[in-house]
Amino acid sequence: MKIVAIKETHKGETRVPLVPQTVDKLVKLGAEVEIESTLGATCLYEDGDYEKVGAKVNKNRVDLLKSADIVLRLRKPPMEEIELMKKGCIHISYLDPFNETELLDKLKTCAISAVSLEMLPRTTIAQKMDVLSSQANLGGYVAVVLAVDQLDKIFPMMTTPAGTIKPARVFIIGVGVAGLQAIATARRLGARVEAFDTRPVVEEQVKSLGAKFVKIDLGETGQTKDGYAKQLTSEQLEKQKEGMAKACAMADVVITTAQLFGRPAPRIVDRGMIAQMQPGSAIVDMAVETGGNVEGSEVDTIVEIEGVHVIGMGNLPGRVAITASQMYSSNLGNFVEHFWDKEEKKFTLDLEDEIIKGALMTHDGEIFSETYKSIVNK
Repeated sequence: MKIVAIKETHKGETRVPLVPQTVDKLVKLGAEVEIESTLGATCLYEDGDYEKVGAKVNKNRVDLLKSADIVLRLRKPPMEEIELMKKGCIHISYLDPFNETELLDKLKTCAISAVSLEMLPRTTIAQKMDVLSSQANLGGYVAVVLAVDQLDKIFPMMTTPAGTIKPARVFIIGVGVAGLQAIATARRLGARVEAFDTRPVVEEQVKSLGAKFVKIDLGETGQTKDGYAKQLTSEQLEKQKEGMAKACAMADVVITTAQLFGRPAPRIVDRGMIAQMQPGSAIVDMAVETGGNVEGSEVDTIVEIEGVHVIGMGNLPGRVAITASQMYSSNLGNFVEHFWDKEEKKFTLDLEDEIIKGALMTHDGEIFSETYKSIVNK
């Protein structure tokens, strides 16, 4: 069974879907692995590194796609490449399905079995495959590093002959995987950290990292069965805004992480809130690529609003591409291994498995995902 990995064509993407360590794992399972030449160049992996662990290297991208039984990539496929893949090919990557209905229709028409890694269920067994968590974790780290670079003061407290320097104050909005890593990183650097989330259940996690949980009475809130924050009402959003404005005004750094799967990110920091912050402060909008949490933030740009540096850099995990690629590749390898029949030496698409039911979007010329159908057909 041939597993193919091809280079990313998305502008500015530095991560790679497969690293040599994962190739070694797949080859030992009995897979034939073939990669596009210079696949790992952006992460300093040479073709020879892949060949040493048993992969074949091919310069012809079209031939690779036509011959693949499984295609592993990071970003969603271009439309023109979908029809190159043979009927029944298994394609595994990010797909952004709820914003890419035309793409899903094309995958269906071409009878591609398309796995959307964003749709993996939040279960214990699926944790080792969870690309959203692994990449968000790195995003939270990078967000703090960007803030450090833009802030006009240091993070830690220092006692010096010239006097005592107070620690920087960091306020993190959204305590998912990215927010927790941002808390941990800012704390390691010596900052005084506060955090807010609409889910009261995360308060203990915030405190365990040495940060203060900001309580805002929003009435009844909670989380979905997959651990995501539920969408707030307009009244709750207004209460949240008032409470957060106070915390933002006292902060040297604000990091926003709030995203809604399949929908635009909520706007939670407006210009009025920014105006209350001290000049020279910094805001990192981690949701800028999905609409932005911060009014005025721009993708891949740092803008100054009311004297505050608003950082809207996209693809934060790509700024630590080697580590991000290692983690993503490991997630992919774990996914393939989980469904690999070691006796038959092939990948088995178990349509009754909970993970496949959640992540398989198209199969056998049809839309397979019940979740997708229920939402899109509303």
